[in-house]
Amino acid sequence: MADHRVPKGKKETVYDLAVIGAGSAGFSAAITAAEQGANVALIGHGTIGGTCVNVGCVPSKTMIRAAEALHGARAVRRFPGLSGDAQVDDWRSLIAAKDDLVSELRQKKYINLLPEYDGITYLEGAGRLDGAGVIVRDAPITAGKIIIATGGRPSVPPIPGIEKVNYLTSTSLLDLIDLPESLIVVGGGYVGAELAQMMGRMGVDVTVICRSRLLPQAEPEVSAALADVFRSEGITLHCGIAYNACREDNTGVTICAEDGGKLIELTAERLLIATGRAPNAERLGLAEAGITQDARGAIIVDDRMRTSKAGIYAAGDVTNRDQFVYMAAYGAKLAALNALNGDTLFYDNEVMPWVAFTDPQVAGVGMTEAEARQRGFAVKMSVVLLEQVPRALAARDTRGLVKLVADADGGLLLGGQILAPEGSDSIQTLALALKFGMTADALGEMVFPYLTTVEALKLAAQGIRKDVSKLSCCAG
Repeated sequence: MADHRVPKGKKETVYDLAVIGAGSAGFSAAITAAEQGANVALIGHGTIGGTCVNVGCVPSKTMIRAAEALHGARAVRRFPGLSGDAQVDDWRSLIAAKDDLVSELRQKKYINLLPEYDGITYLEGAGRLDGAGVIVRDAPITAGKIIIATGGRPSVPPIPGIEKVNYLTSTSLLDLIDLPESLIVVGGGYVGAELAQMMGRMGVDVTVICRSRLLPQAEPEVSAALADVFRSEGITLHCGIAYNACREDNTGVTICAEDGGKLIELTAERLLIATGRAPNAERLGLAEAGITQDARGAIIVDDRMRTSKAGIYAAGDVTNRDQFVYMAAYGAKLAALNALNGDTLFYDNEVMPWVAFTDPQVAGVGMTEAEARQRGFAVKMSVVLLEQVPRALAARDTRGLVKLVADADGGLLLGGQILAPEGSDSIQTLALALKFGMTADALGEMVFPYLTTVEALKLAAQGIRKDVSKLSCCAG
């Protein structure tokens, strides 16, 4: 991208807002400010577009869909009289197609947008704070307010020996020229689970190791059911272990761990580290600017996206807030509006839906059972297996369940999770129910279309008070 700064010798431009970072959060802040009539400096370093379009959501989800297509062909045997198979014929062509999609979306949704907003000036370079303002390429930028949106990157746990191992991250895994025969995945969270299943379906022998359980963010019933799915697909799971050391030699990568009090060694051709993300905050001059960070190094922001330094805001993965791209964009929009209009808007994630794109997909919103109890609620739960959902029976795919949590006294819905094929497309219904304060009875009395996955929410809501296995189709 071109550097549109005013040449030396001419009057310096004074910006209303400087945004450091040109990913999803940075663009959200810049566009929001420009729509308010502000003059914005959008400062980008490296590939424009940030994590989501370049190395995160877009490339991973198209590869996950490809793996689902492979699995779907093989799983057709669940219908009597049908058979099928599929395999990876040309991995490099698949990677090239992924790269083409990324390039297309980067161009359409980022680069091509800049000329559409007269109020945005794009400045190429690594921005940093100098205590008084922003420095880009050793030149000061004068701005009334500043938003930091530099994102994050894969973090690496301090496993002894890891510095000598040619490990993969979620970024480099999706750029592999050749498929490995075997893979150890360290981490069982969203990213680790998604990529482990994707690689397993591509024909790789996959082992997942994690300190807790698969998807520890999910309800225990959901986590256990997904673990059963993984094992049924040939993925080996070692959960609740401690990592002692790792090494690499001509036999591959070996992880030494403690599992149930026993020392084990696991060896594979490649090692994927998927243990979370670290904020891109080291070179911003935060300490000099008086901006407080947490133990992880993330910028601490309040509920109006303000840092500890007046006039400086932050949003997205560089902060201590939710690590989802849509929440990064939402937080950045709030930051821009607050910076320009007097800090009147509050960050609200009470009904924030989230999704893990495994198969079945895992989606949730609101409180878990444990969280509800911690907040002092007396709770009632309902767990409906997909074996009770007509859509799943017709599809001959009953992998999954729905769990709802409600206040035992008034029946107010507090939260819920869905484990189901395409379960992500149903979670917004529950999010709306929580947003508008619905009770389980009210949700259960609504009319839902028959033979849909979302009907499982109706059954689960009815299950708060009754045994839905005793209902006929469409009853209730």
